[in-house]
Amino acid sequence: MCLQSLKIIHTYQPYLLNKHYFTSVNIKTNKHISDQPPPPPITPLTAGVLIVIYALIYFLPFYFSSLTRPSPTLSRDAPSVIKARITSVTISCFICCFTTYLILVPPSFLRKEPKAGDGSLSNGHVLHLMGLWPLALTESLRALVLTMLLFLGPLFAYFVVESGWRDWLRLEPFKEIWSDWTVWRNLVAGPITEEILFRSASIPLMLASGTSLNKTIFLTPVIFGLSHVHHFYEFRLSNPQVPAKMALFRSIFQFGFTTLFGAYATFIFLRTGSLVAVCAVHAFCNSMGLPRLWGRVEPPPNEAEVEGGRRQGQEQGERRPSILWTVGYYTLLVAGAVSWYRNLWVLTGGGNGLVPEEAWS
Repeated sequence: MCLQSLKIIHTYQPYLLNKHYFTSVNIKTNKHISDQPPPPPITPLTAGVLIVIYALIYFLPFYFSSLTRPSPTLSRDAPSVIKARITSVTISCFICCFTTYLILVPPSFLRKEPKAGDGSLSNGHVLHLMGLWPLALTESLRALVLTMLLFLGPLFAYFVVESGWRDWLRLEPFKEIWSDWTVWRNLVAGPITEEILFRSASIPLMLASGTSLNKTIFLTPVIFGLSHVHHFYEFRLSNPQVPAKMALFRSIFQFGFTTLFGAYATFIFLRTGSLVAVCAVHAFCNSMGLPRLWGRVEPPPNEAEVEGGRRQGQEQGERRPSILWTVGYYTLLVAGAVSWYRNLWVLTGGGNGLVPEEAWS
């Protein structure tokens, strides 16, 4: 385990393990001496309130300017809106990260004179808590491979059934990222800024406050999910023809799966200690979308089949593609989920985590 991890564990271990203090025995006096850890720099309630404020700082500015505010005639997918919003969230992320840094390492004029052994964190230790350093590229790759196991079925459908490998040979996905602002937002700007704010700037506050791992993993993502609810308003503006009930159901469903993903991303962040890892996982999940859970899996028809399919179908009856595509897809989907579960702890280990291994037991 790296020295930065040891320093963080030494400082926050009593809180991460839900213990108030450790005791040791003084051999000479035969008395128990309380080895009080330094008081946490922030309370759990304050940490939670700050994360809510961070979320508001992230998306509320969208509605302060006509450049970022959608309207019936200006979609959130318009390039001008996307560019302005990327600028806005970049500034928001900087403000929130700097605030977290000041809380964990307050400047000298805001704190009492430091004493030896007071458990204060150095810049390097805070960078580790925020997942910024070390980059942990090996851990990031392992976390990405773990997540890919959940999408073995969809990956099979894309690369094999739909011949997506041809697009990768032509580097089409990379060209699309650089040429389409919506794709850039969904796969680059969105994942990076959201993970910076909701993981890098937020999770260290929960750890420093002594919040339990269960609450950190399962409660903070609720704020992440709620930060997407404003899409209901934007969807109604751009799609007034859609019934309000359907739009509301869409937003509730989006809240559910974004909260679930937030819990998974928080777990990955705590286990790998890497912002790179959660950004890569987030971008991959955005690119894949939700996996198909029912229906047949079939290759898309080619142009000749589209033109002549109806005429031939009238005379000979349409021949559906082989059922083996569907069997292969769902077999890999289940096998991938089982493999993901079995490798969840193995592929997220590596010694760069933000909490000691015994905290998970």
